Amino acid sequence: MKTSERTQILLVSVFVIICSVSAIYLWNLPDNEQDVVIDPTNKKSVVLGKTVYAKHCASCHGAKLEGQPNWKQRLPNGRLPAPPHDATGHTWHHPDKLLFKMTKYGPASLLPEGQYQSDMPGLKGVLSDDEILASLAYIKSTWPKEIQNRHDQINARVPR
Repeated sequence: MKTSERTQILLVSVFVIICSVSAIYLWNLPDNEQDVVIDPTNKKSVVLGKTVYAKHCASCHGAKLEGQPNWKQRLPNGRLPAPPHDATGHTWHHPDKLLFKMTKYGPASLLPEGQYQSDMPGLKGVLSDDEILASLAYIKSTWPKEIQNRHDQINARVPR
């Protein structure tokens, strides 16, 4: 077998493992988190989310969802600055369940202890589940329709 074939097999294997682990992870969310849906068409939720975002998120992620400067470059402490939540960021690359879990428990909770450091705390106990979903609905409501549609396609690929 040629080296390039081995490399391709290895890459495909790694991809399959990552997808499998992600699926297992998402399937094993507590029952009350299984049906997480971010709805940017729910006007009441979006209005609440705008208020929640302004109070709890904008200080780091920006009043206009623009994130912190140089958000892709690590700080001296090794952590990344807060990313934008507008269409220029990567928020829309993640399914609803993962966005909910990152917001509720903090990004560092997604990996084994010590493997990822983040300045973003989990907001469990600070925000209710409805407030978390509302803030995410507000964020999604600001994306162009094309990005919202792409995000919906990502969600469609995740088991419910």
